[in-house]
Order: sequence, then C-alpha cells, then structure tokens
Amino acid sequence: MHGEAFDDNFVADETRFAIIVRGTVQGVGFRPFVYRAARDESLSGWVLNDSDAVRIEVQGERQAIARFLDRLRTAAPPPVRIAEIETREIRREVAATQPDGFTIRTSHAAAAPAPAIPADLALCEACRAEIDAPGQRRYRYPFTNCTNCGPRWSIIEQLPYDRPRTSMRTFEMCDDCRREYEDPEDRRFHAQPIACPECGPRLKLLTGAGEVMATGDGALREAIAELQAGRILAVKGLGGFQLLVDASRADAVGRLRERKRRPHKPLAVMMPDLACLREYCDVSEREAAALSSPASPILLLRRHVDPPGNNSLAAGVAPDNPYLGVMLPYTPLHHLIAISLLRPVVCTSGNVSEEPMAVSTEEAVRRLGRIADCILTHDRPIVRPVDDSVARIGDDGLHVLRRARGYAPLPIRLHEAYPTVLAVGGHLKNTVAMNLGAEAVFSSHIGDLDNLLSVEVHRQAIEDLTAFFAVTPERVACDLHPDYASTRIAEQLAARWDVPLIRVQHHHAHVAACMAEHHLQGPVLGLAWDGTGYGADRTVWGGEILLCSGPTFERVGHLRTFPLPGGDAAAREPRRSALGVLYELWGDDARRIAERWFNKAELRTLLAALGRADIFPRTSSLGRLFDAVAALCGLPGRGVIDNESGSGARMPDASPVLAAPSRVSFEGQAAMALEFAVDETIQEAYPLPLTEGTSNGTDSDAGTPGDCSAFVGDWEPLVCGVLSDRAHGVPIGVIAAKYHNALAAWAFQAAQRVGCSQIVLSGGCFQNAVLETRVRQRLSAGGFHVFTHCDIPPGDGGIALGQILIAAQHSEDR
Repeated sequence: MHGEAFDDNFVADETRFAIIVRGTVQGVGFRPFVYRAARDESLSGWVLNDSDAVRIEVQGERQAIARFLDRLRTAAPPPVRIAEIETREIRREVAATQPDGFTIRTSHAAAAPAPAIPADLALCEACRAEIDAPGQRRYRYPFTNCTNCGPRWSIIEQLPYDRPRTSMRTFEMCDDCRREYEDPEDRRFHAQPIACPECGPRLKLLTGAGEVMATGDGALREAIAELQAGRILAVKGLGGFQLLVDASRADAVGRLRERKRRPHKPLAVMMPDLACLREYCDVSEREAAALSSPASPILLLRRHVDPPGNNSLAAGVAPDNPYLGVMLPYTPLHHLIAISLLRPVVCTSGNVSEEPMAVSTEEAVRRLGRIADCILTHDRPIVRPVDDSVARIGDDGLHVLRRARGYAPLPIRLHEAYPTVLAVGGHLKNTVAMNLGAEAVFSSHIGDLDNLLSVEVHRQAIEDLTAFFAVTPERVACDLHPDYASTRIAEQLAARWDVPLIRVQHHHAHVAACMAEHHLQGPVLGLAWDGTGYGADRTVWGGEILLCSGPTFERVGHLRTFPLPGGDAAAREPRRSALGVLYELWGDDARRIAERWFNKAELRTLLAALGRADIFPRTSSLGRLFDAVAALCGLPGRGVIDNESGSGARMPDASPVLAAPSRVSFEGQAAMALEFAVDETIQEAYPLPLTEGTSNGTDSDAGTPGDCSAFVGDWEPLVCGVLSDRAHGVPIGVIAAKYHNALAAWAFQAAQRVGCSQIVLSGGCFQNAVLETRVRQRLSAGGFHVFTHCDIPPGDGGIALGQILIAAQHSEDR
C-alpha cells in the first residue's frame, strides 16, 4: 500500500481518503464488494470503474477507514487480484454538507486503459444449483451468470467494464434482471452480463447447411438427442465453436477424426462431474481443485489402466496415451449438455486441423458444416476468440501448457516497468503479448501460423491488444527467423509506427520468458530444448545451453549437430531425423538401416543430397533427436528385432529396427510415444559425454555470432547404445528410460562445468513431464536452484514474454 499511514492512537475524527486500486479489479464483483464494505463501516463516498483502475473516495472515522482498507486487502472475492492500493488523504476537516451514504457511480474513462479485466470465469456453484432447480426462473437457462462467474474477456469491447461496452449491450434488461442488478444484497448486483430467458441470449439449432431446426430450450433438447444418436455437434461456446461427440462411441469418434483431419492427436474430454471423472482417471486433491477453479482448464490426468464399469472411452479418443486431457463443464450450456448425457463427451476446438476455430455462426456454417451434423449456436456475439487452456499439475504446482480461457488476459507482473513492447511471438503455438509498464498481457492462444486464416487471426490479435489498451508500442519484437509470418508482420508494424524492431533469437527468448516469470536478473544458465529455432549461426538450433544476463546471451553448449534431410519436413517424418543421425555417424552405410524406412528411389535421392553439405540444414535440435531415437525404436507403433548387431561406433551389420511410420500426424507424436514408453524403475543412463566444440557461441541480444567456443553433448555413444540394446532385445521402456536419464545427466554435467547456480528449463521438450522431472530433480540434488514455467507455457506459446523482456532491455546503441 502506498500513501498515508494510519496512527492507531489518532483521535477518531472524520476524514476523507481517495483510494486507487489497481490489478484485476473489474468484472469480478469488486465494486459491489467495496459498496458492502463501506456500508458495514458506515462510510460515505463512492466507487467507480476507470480505464486503468477502480477509484474510491470514502469519508468517516479514521479507524473505520483503516478497517475498510484492511478488508480490501484481505477479504476481496477470489477472482480479484490486487496489484496495488494507493491512498491519499484529501480533507482533514470534512464539510458538514458532505452527503451521506455510499454509491456506485457511473464509470468513466479518464485514464489510459490498464490490465484490470479478468479472464472468463467458470460456472459457479450458486448458478449451477439455480439452473438445475425446477421452478427457478433461470431453470435450464444456458446463459446464467453472476458477479462470480460468466463471460468477461470474450465479450468486453473496451474499458472501463460496463454492459454498454460489451457484446451484451444489445440485450436490454427485463424488470426482474434490473431489480437484481440494482440490489446490493443480490449476487448479481452490478453483474454486467446478467441475463434470463426473458431478456437474454437464445439458442438456435441449425443443420450443417445453416437451416433452422429448433430454437430456445427445444434447440438444446434436440442437440442432446443428436449427440445421443452418435452425431457430431458443433457448439458455440464461450470463446468460439467446439465439436462434440459421445466419447464412448468409437464410430462417432472415428467420423470426427476423419472429418476434422486429426487422425492421432489426443482429443479433450468433458466429464459431467468429478465422480464420473474418477472412474477413468487418477485425480489428486490439487488436480480436483484446478478443474473446479474459476479458470477450469483442460487438465492432463493419468488414466486408470483398467477403468471400472462398462462405459469405457472409445480407443480413438487418446490412442496409445496414458493420459487424458479432461475438463469439467465450465459454462451453463456445457453443464446442461453434460448432465443430460451423464457420460464423457469429446469437446475439441471447432476447426479443421491446423486452422483457427470458428467464432461466428456464419463462419461455423461455412467451415464446420461439412464436419458437424448440426450446429448449436446463439445470438451473443463473441468479441475475440478464446480457446480452452491446457495445464498439468507437477510437483511444484500448476503448469500451464496452453494459455487461453481462464488465464488470458491476466497480466504477468514484470520485475520493473519498461517501455511498451509489442511481441509478435514465433511461428508455432503462437501468442502475442504486450507490456504496459510492469505488466505483460497475452492474447489467447492463436496456434500455428501455417495458413492464411491463422495469420489473419494473428493480425487481429495484435490490433485487438493495441486498440483495447489504446497504446502505440515503443518497440516491436519478433523472432530472428527472417521468413516467419510473424516476422513479416512485425516488420510492417515497426515501419508503420516508426519504432525500432528488435529481432530476438528463439532460444534466448525461451530462457528470458522464464526469467521474466520468476523475476530473475541473471546470470542464469538456460537449458532451451525444443524442436526448432533459427540460430545465430543460421543453423537450426534446439538443444541449447545458454548463459543469459540482461538482454545478452552466450551459447556455452549445445548438442552435436547432424544433417536434417528435408528441413522442416522432418518434424512430421521422424525417419528423416533418424537418417540424418545415422548418416552423420556412418555416411552411406546408413542405408543398411534406413532402407527399412524409405523406398529405393527416396533413399537414393536423400543420400545423394546428404553427400552435399549445402543441401540440408544442420541442427542441434533435441526435439529431432527425440524423433530419431523414437524411429530407431519403431515408435510410434510397434517394431521387433530380427537381427542382432554389434555395439560401439561401427555400423551394425544389419538393422535392429523394423520400419518406423513414414509420417506422424502432428509434431511431437514420436517424442510423446518415447516419453510414454519410459519404465520409471530404470536408473541407468546412456553415455552422453561433453566434448570441446568449435567457435559456436553468441553474445548479443540480436544474436550476432561471437568468438566463444561452446562445449558439445556428443550423442554418438547414446545412439550406439540404443542400437545395441535394440539388437539384444532390451525392452523399449528400458531404452526410453536410459535415454531420458542421459539427458538429465548431461544437464548436470553442463551445469557443473559452467558453475552458474541458477538454472532455467524452457522450450517445448519440457512439456515432457518425465524429462522435466528428471532434469529438475538431478540438478536440484546437485545443489542448483532450478526454475521452470508455471503461468506461461514452456513451449513457443510463451516466447513472446521473453521477446518483451529482451527488447525492453535492448540498448539501441549496441
């Protein structure tokens, strides 16, 4: 708290204080809470929403004001997140004409907008009970909400947060809703999205071609009947359309995968309640609390090996996966669907694979009409797309893997205030972020920028952030890669606004994002491990050990590089990474194993190109090494050993592996299979020694090559060990465990060599729970302080925060 201090011995005369409360304090029932607290202390005055804060004036006895302020700090409703309370005494002698009573004044926009609005809030228990109770006027009403729950970020158009500035402005309150809205004793006191069947949004059920089938409650009942019949239903949710099918019906799940063009990637499942969920998954107290929280993310839970009962999920929901991505119903509409079916429902983004989700009804008919058999929509406009968040519970709490509904736009507090930077993120799993002083605000998850629709959503997210907060950034930050769509957009924006463009090396941004999250000043040793990133030496990085301090970094270590046949194509073809690794070791003799993966023409062409150093990029990517080892193990899928081979550095006499799949359907599929195969009882590790490297470091925020010699993690003994174990029939679970343990040992060796006490783990590879846990435990046991991501994703969905930190600290005369 800043401002006047209170003296407990001061004579209890009347005075008046002006109070400014900053943080997430709008749209969370804070003004009604302030109203009640002031009334309880017999204070007069007022409260209002401004664009940047909640402003209050209170008049009364000094001790009553002290109690009032203590209540603000300690007893605010759970969604409230107070960042700062500023107080100032404005009158020691109060005029006798000062009016009595406390009021909620009409909002005004006198200040520049600040991050004061919450994320969308999941259905509260009071509203859930209300829509379940026959006789209540909101019985079965799918848009029920109050000050504790309902839409916020998905409906607000500008600050301060009031109904006329939301997409609810066209719905005029009926007399009953108006009475609740104005009653200080009602939980809907000043609930801006308040609605009921008489005055609020209404449902409509359409065919895939857009023809009306039913409206109102009839639309909901018929939609549920369609799901029960095994049909695919598109539903307009809180922040966009979703696709739903009965998760117990293999035929329905199969049709959804075929039409959505998503053959293998796991599908999220909505469970009607925790009791049903516990029939399928292990659920700890912390996991149950996260699922039931106002954020209500999709949570990754360990499945039961043999679920009790006969209502098993279709195998196609999450094939060959020991985890389920599950959620509880977080809107009244989802709840009404779930309690009608009383069994798990697939609930996945409303899109064709790799495209952004549909948001408007017209868009849903056009893009989802060939996927869904019918479309359940409504007439409340969605201002901005908000996808579901994904998280998991680790040893140290919640780890957000995709930051969207429930978390965006909640700000990330920075160590200090910086010039405003717009960070456009990377190319995959994109998010956009911008800081306002010491607070960084993220867009919702956007996704991969591989198509024009996604690039347009990326542009809209930038326009939305800058317009909503009414700011022109002072700098723009982007990835170092010159050909990313986000880089080109950043170049255009920097030119349009006439501000500096800061290009940030991808893995440096990963480490800096974790530094920003934990307020680390450096130096830190960053383990930036992922699939791909444009390196300062113009090769493909991804197994990096960076020493970072402020806006600078030094590449002190990395994995041994190998050629990547086909470049980006290797992300969907693990056999290409395996071929690159084998060719690096044995040249053309790699064909003796690789002929199992390619036809003769393909292999001849690839080997010829590998013989020329200028055709394929070289990479130090750990993600691609994961793919290579998975392919050598016949993953994803199952392989058998038909010939033994020798161990050591020589080329085996015959292939110890069967054909790996020619393609995977999503990046990381092979690596996930290797993670899931791990035998957790195995403590052995393959050798992964450190060797002296070449001049391969950097020491610049812009990523200019430097003269430092980086040490190298030599994976050759590791790969030879994998091939030897395969040849001798060692189970895949043992091989997978020894591989993960090797990486943890390498991390410890690197940390010992550098001698930096603070270690940061970042990059998409650390979404692998086995890897993250083993590396963190090994380093912690060795006395190092290890920092991992919690509030932002470790993958590319978090790098915009690192881009902000580096660009904000960047000196233009460097």
